[in-house]
Amino acid sequence: MQKGQAENLSGHIPAYIQVASALRRRIETGEWLPGEKISTLEELEEEFQRARVTVRQAVGLLEKEGLLKRQQGRGTFVAEQVNDRRWLTLETSWSAIIRSIKRNVPRFIEVANPPSHPRLSPDEGKLADAYGFLRSLQLRDGLPYAVVNVHIEKGIFDEYYDEFMEHTALAVFETLRGTVVKKAHQTMTIGTADPEVAGLLGISLSAPIAECRCVVTSKDDVVIYVGEITYPSDCIRLHMDLLQDETAVASAEAEVEVPSPKPRRRRKTAA
Repeated sequence: MQKGQAENLSGHIPAYIQVASALRRRIETGEWLPGEKISTLEELEEEFQRARVTVRQAVGLLEKEGLLKRQQGRGTFVAEQVNDRRWLTLETSWSAIIRSIKRNVPRFIEVANPPSHPRLSPDEGKLADAYGFLRSLQLRDGLPYAVVNVHIEKGIFDEYYDEFMEHTALAVFETLRGTVVKKAHQTMTIGTADPEVAGLLGISLSAPIAECRCVVTSKDDVVIYVGEITYPSDCIRLHMDLLQDETAVASAEAEVEVPSPKPRRRRKTAA
């Protein structure tokens, strides 16, 4: 790309993410091929009209993503092979979800005007009188990988506030006393990152994201928890055993003792 032909960058998200997004597109579209040496920091600084520290952050972000490799004394190159970074498996059962998030430590984000209650579809349950709201980032190796918004029924929120400040909200629900969980369901949709999510996760504007929504109701069908978790698409995968039920049935059938057939009585014949 010639100087002066840099992508038109918006000022709504951090500058280094904007630059990283433009460079990522060059790799994804094949403009920069695997093993190819990319432009120097000086060239990128002039092309994008950004400070050296901004360009260095952008290149560093793509290095962390495994898209670029820096070689001492030679420069920075497009990675020959991009490793599968989808390390997070989306679980599909209550107990597995709790196990997968139990040790997570959220980094909370202050929200000036939090929403007073979650938006519910008619089949998700009834609204409680009031809710507490939390927004947080989930991190791995110091890097954010999820933006989490949760609404928690106000009585539960107030009683277990200290626990919610130390652990992921859904994991706390496993310890609730006197609260019966009647239903819990999770849905996943695919979308694109808005400026706020892009800035928090360090991804490009309109990058693909996975949005998971978990709704938990009490025995009287009141919604006591709504969690909306946004992941960058390149860190997650969904695995389902499509033959799990059939295998279980087959195993059960194999364990049933089938009585041996009685020996057939031989018919006597006339001498």
